[in-house]
Amino acid sequence: MYDSKPWLQHYPEEIPATLEYSKEPVQQYLINAAKSFPEKIAIHFMGKEMSYQELYEETLSFASYLQEIGISKGDRVAIMLANTPQAVISYFGILMAGGIVVQTNPLYTERELEFQMKDSGAKAIITLDILYPRVSKVMPNTELKHIIVTAIKDYLPFPKNLVYPFIQKKQYGIVVNVKHEGSTHLLKEIVNRKLNTLVTPEMDFEEDIALLQYTGGTTGQPKGVMLTHKNLVANSSMCSAWLYKCKPGQESVLGIVPFFHVYGMTTVLILTIMQANKMIILPKFDALTTLKTIQKQRPTLFPGAPTIYIGLLNHPDLKKYDLSSIDSCISGSAALPHEVQHDFEELTGGKLVEGYGLTESSPVTHSNFLWDRPRVKGSIGVPWPDTEARIVSMDTGEQVPVGEIGEIIIRGPQVMKGYWNRPDATEETLKDGWLYTGDLGYMDDQGYFYVVDRKKDMIIAGGFNIYPREIEEVLYEHPDILEVVAAGIPDPYRGETVKVYIVLKEGSKVTEEELNKFARKSLAAYKAPRLYEFRDELPKTAVGKILRRTLVEEEIRKIEEESKKHA
Repeated sequence: MYDSKPWLQHYPEEIPATLEYSKEPVQQYLINAAKSFPEKIAIHFMGKEMSYQELYEETLSFASYLQEIGISKGDRVAIMLANTPQAVISYFGILMAGGIVVQTNPLYTERELEFQMKDSGAKAIITLDILYPRVSKVMPNTELKHIIVTAIKDYLPFPKNLVYPFIQKKQYGIVVNVKHEGSTHLLKEIVNRKLNTLVTPEMDFEEDIALLQYTGGTTGQPKGVMLTHKNLVANSSMCSAWLYKCKPGQESVLGIVPFFHVYGMTTVLILTIMQANKMIILPKFDALTTLKTIQKQRPTLFPGAPTIYIGLLNHPDLKKYDLSSIDSCISGSAALPHEVQHDFEELTGGKLVEGYGLTESSPVTHSNFLWDRPRVKGSIGVPWPDTEARIVSMDTGEQVPVGEIGEIIIRGPQVMKGYWNRPDATEETLKDGWLYTGDLGYMDDQGYFYVVDRKKDMIIAGGFNIYPREIEEVLYEHPDILEVVAAGIPDPYRGETVKVYIVLKEGSKVTEEELNKFARKSLAAYKAPRLYEFRDELPKTAVGKILRRTLVEEEIRKIEEESKKHA
């Protein structure tokens, strides 16, 4: 077995190579938690708490109402919310009603929102009051029949619920008054009705879709990833097995990573409910608010992204706060710089390891071990239970030797059913049960995997293959650099040339010449950046992943504008 899966030799005895999975749908996790621990706190949100029984009752009322307004099995219902109790109620309520969740980024423009609603064919959407005007504008061009509206203040404690509307008006410059009539519904009125006439639809655990999770769409239009109940149950079960020292029912999970991102949905939203733990929710990442919350609420689990950990480590008031409650963190969405891992572990006394996955795999496929095994610097770790991984040649598709770079492919119960209404894209990505990730990497002789970069992000300069991640890792070692991203931009002579975009730590003043000398100590001449640009911030996704493609597109536009001037 170790010949084909060498990573299994490193598994501690507490982690089985294969798991037994519940055959019950995702929503059963909430039903089970409420039945076993009705009085236990399920959610803490900015001072307000809900027990598992309260959460279940409101979710049941919401599910019943969805059926009352015509939502039936297989209908798509969108959630366009920040991390709030309403997002949890909506997610499990849609599944209880037999619907398919469509996660929707609250930052979407009207164009992006309209595309996703049209593509998914969503019949209803749950959104915030401040987003209601945006949703209303696109509604006539879609299949949306119902808008269910909620407000942040609805789940705030007194007196925050009275003050928040004034803060919202100052911050966003609008006040939205929505009435519960016609095609517009108020979530607060729905859950207060205490309906319990739910008709439980029959579910096919393996085939029925629970979620349409749209990919980022950095290259072309976003695609709806079809994740089944089996996919989500499998991945959350794997996550639970990996966190074998954590005690179900006794942990507190910090929920900053957005639930509308697949990583936050699995590792916070589903896993917390599955284990009947306490979920400490923050609607967005703010470093100072997060520091205060950690000190006061004492979370033990903290799934995050590198930019979140970097933001905390570089806050000027960091030393004033006690973060020692944090025991376990798995970082996702982007490469975790070694210095960030080291500094965060020193600060908290907990463990921070890098994981890897994709939307198409629910999302996690690999991770380093949190305990009892040494971490391997620069590695994304080893495949999770029941997960197979290979490195194959981009030219022949054949498996390559140990240590050789190729495309990472994945097979396991967490791999998607396919892309919504995109049979061609599905066929291109899923082949004989294997998910072709588009990521380039290699496996060492111990079974540890390494990502060198996205296939699409690889820079080809003067005929050499250059991997941005390698350049970024070197520059992250410089004490003055807060954030860095490398990209290949068009070059008439070399094809592409390496440019780096840098955000310096507060008060730092390092020059391009100094950075160039620093980089060339560790990088071959052909890999060393030719261009440097200092910025106050870098473009990012909602989960904190730096948008390399956005920077490249900016450069292309600049080149085109210069060409027009000289034409």
